[in-house]
Amino acid sequence: MKIVFLERKNLGEDLDFSRFDELGEVVSYDTSTTEEAKERMQDAEIVLINKIPMNRETLAGAKKLQLICVTATGTNNVDFDYVRERGITVTNVSGYSTATVAQHTFALYFYLMEHLSYYDQYVRSGEYEKSELFTHFSMPFHDLCGQTWGIVGLGAIGREVAKIATAFGANVIYYSTSGKNHNPEYTQVDFDTLLKESDVISVHAPLTPETLGLFNEAAFSKMKAGAYFLNLGRGAIVVENDLAEALQSGRIAGAGLDVLSAEPMQADNPLAKLKHMPNLVITPHVAWASIEARMRLLDMLYENIRCFLEGVPGPNVL
Repeated sequence: MKIVFLERKNLGEDLDFSRFDELGEVVSYDTSTTEEAKERMQDAEIVLINKIPMNRETLAGAKKLQLICVTATGTNNVDFDYVRERGITVTNVSGYSTATVAQHTFALYFYLMEHLSYYDQYVRSGEYEKSELFTHFSMPFHDLCGQTWGIVGLGAIGREVAKIATAFGANVIYYSTSGKNHNPEYTQVDFDTLLKESDVISVHAPLTPETLGLFNEAAFSKMKAGAYFLNLGRGAIVVENDLAEALQSGRIAGAGLDVLSAEPMQADNPLAKLKHMPNLVITPHVAWASIEARMRLLDMLYENIRCFLEGVPGPNVL
């Protein structure tokens, strides 16, 4: 079997991929454009992809292809109607980053809410050394205990965030974007109620027709003036111009983002103009990428291929 990594660099350069040589002839490319992928898949039986579209156009010349391994949880880049028509198996790596994304969610929140950037700079600048007091009160912050944490998308990551927020003493409410998720452990509310009652809102939903542009001017206008907004779902769930206006006007207290509508960030993104604002923090889609999470991802990729080659049901066949 010829196994082709089309976007290996997306998994990091600090991992050991040598075990995949046990499974077949491995060819690796750090990155591939869509056009390059078409050519590179022509004689591949197994391909590993991250963002490249898998559809009729890109796969037309991949006559030998039997297995597509998506090196992520989301599979919106796969045309399932077409690949099933072709009899091509698709796997993903669902669940590898649940703990990691939840951890990053709280890292963003506390960085914003406790004004850690300001306090760090206060000490580094030497101002603390000049102080007459042992402490400094310029940027007040709150307890998470007793606050209401609203979650959009109570899947595996959303549930992990809910568990941690509860451990801090927060009251958790959630909105199901599909309307299918009902969890008796937490209070389910409609979207307007979540916006009006939450002191913190974190998004952990996939991009669907229901979530596209969900957080727009109308949504931000209904949030509490002192609320924080965190997006760890998909960038296009947010109308970024409307978020920029909500931050500039002080309509919400702050925003922490790990995803954007176009990645890497584009120079014309309205949020790029707000880099000076202390109430906005953007990380470069790294919430999933702890060393441990990426090692789990690699383990799952290996198992997906091994199971396929042995003809046994794999853990992540879609």
